[in-house]
Amino acid sequence: MGIIIQISQFLLGLSLLIILHELGHFIPAKLFGTRVEKFYLFFDVKFSLFKKKIGDTVYGIGWLPLGGYVKIAGMIDESMDTEAMAEEPKPWEFRSKPAWQRLIIMLGGVIVNFILAYVIYFFLSFVYGDSHIDAATIQDGYLVENPLLTDLGFKTGDNITKVGEYNVENYSDIKGNFIGAKTITLKRDGVEQTIKMPINFLGQFSDSKRRDLFEMRYPMIVSHIPDTSFNKSINLKKGDVIRTIGDKELKYLDQIEPILNEYKGQEVEITFLREDKLISEKLKVSSDAKLGIVYFGGAVPKTMQKLGYYKMKTKTYTFAESFGGGYNKFTGQIDKYFGQLKEIGNPSTGAYKGVGGFYAILNVFPDYWDWQTFWSITAFLSIMLGVLNLLPIPALDGGHVMFLIYEMISGRKPSDKFMEYAQTVGFFILIALVLFANGNDIFKAIFK
Repeated sequence: MGIIIQISQFLLGLSLLIILHELGHFIPAKLFGTRVEKFYLFFDVKFSLFKKKIGDTVYGIGWLPLGGYVKIAGMIDESMDTEAMAEEPKPWEFRSKPAWQRLIIMLGGVIVNFILAYVIYFFLSFVYGDSHIDAATIQDGYLVENPLLTDLGFKTGDNITKVGEYNVENYSDIKGNFIGAKTITLKRDGVEQTIKMPINFLGQFSDSKRRDLFEMRYPMIVSHIPDTSFNKSINLKKGDVIRTIGDKELKYLDQIEPILNEYKGQEVEITFLREDKLISEKLKVSSDAKLGIVYFGGAVPKTMQKLGYYKMKTKTYTFAESFGGGYNKFTGQIDKYFGQLKEIGNPSTGAYKGVGGFYAILNVFPDYWDWQTFWSITAFLSIMLGVLNLLPIPALDGGHVMFLIYEMISGRKPSDKFMEYAQTVGFFILIALVLFANGNDIFKAIFK
C-alpha cells in the first residue's frame, strides 16, 4: 500500500507541475497570437492515451511520463519539424513574433514554476504555520552511527551548534544546511570543537548504503509483541515506553545493547510508562540478549515533547504575515538548491554521484499521505524544475532564452539551420543527463 501512495503522490505532483509549466508557455503564446499545435501531458511517442483537437490545438495525454510539451508553430523544438520551417514564415508563427514576445513565451514556464512554489509556501505558512524542534532543548545530543561520521571523530551525544556558517537553531537546520558545509561545530561535555569535513564527503555519502547523519535519539517505545515471542504473555501494549531494565536506566534506545548483554539468559524486572503511570513487570532476556519485542524506530514530535526530550517551536501567521513567511521559505529553498548545484558542478566533491532520476524523486515522497508534506515537496520540485529549465542548454527553455538574449543584444537572429544544429546538440546533452541521473538510480538499486 505504501508504494501505491508514493506513486500516486509522484504522479499527481509531476502532472501538476508539467501542466502548469506548459501553461506558462501556452498562455502568452496565445495572447501574442501564436498558434499552439499541441498541448501534452507526458510524451506521445508513437501513440497517445488520449487526445482531442479544440480549435488549432490538439490536447492530449501521452504514455511516457517523462515530462510534457507544447508544440508552438514556427519554433524549432524537440519535434524538429524542418519541413514546416522550410516554408515562408506565417504571421501566427513563433518565428514571426518580435524577440521580446518570444522571450516572454520561453520564460513563461519557468515563471509559473517560481510563482507556483511561492504560492504553495504562502498557503503552507497560512494554513500550517511553522513547527520546528528547538535544537537548544534537545537533551543529550544526537545519535551518530554512520561510520562516515564516526571516522571523522563525531560521537553519539554530540550537540551540533553550527553547520558551516549557519547557526543551528532548529533540528532541521542540520540537514538543511549540510550540503556544502566545510566544517561542523559541536559541543561535547561542555567543550566546543570544530571538525573539518573532507571535500569529497558528499561523494562518500552517495557511495555509502547508509543515509543517516545526525539523528534524533528516541526512547524504547513498544510497537507490539509477536505471538511467537518468549515474552508474549507480558503486560506490554503499543505505546508503552520502557524506562528501566533491571537497575539500569534506559533513556534512549541506543543504550539497550550493553544493558541486555548484562542480563542475557535472565529474568529481569523492568519499569515502563503507560499514560503517565509507571508500571513494573518481569520479562525474560534471551541468551543472545534479545527481548522478543518489536519497538518503534522513532516517535512523533508531540510524544517526544510530552516525555520531555525536547520542545517544539510553533509560529502561526496571519494572512498578511504569510506573504513574508512564504517569501522566506521560497528564497531559502532557492538558495539551498543553487548550493546543491554548485556542489554537483564541482567534480572534487563527488556530489554528482548523488544525482538521481525519477526513482529518486519518487522516494522523496513518503509512503503515507500527508497534505502538508505533499505540498512542501511539490513546491521544492517546482523550484527544481524552474531552475533546471533555465540552464543554458539548447532544447531547454534556458537555451532558447540564451539565443533570444543574443539576438536582442546583437540585433542578429541565429539562422534556422544553426538553431536546428543547436537543438540537436542540446537534445543529446539532455538525453545524456537523463540517462546519467536514472543510471545512478539503477546502479544504487542493484549494487547498494
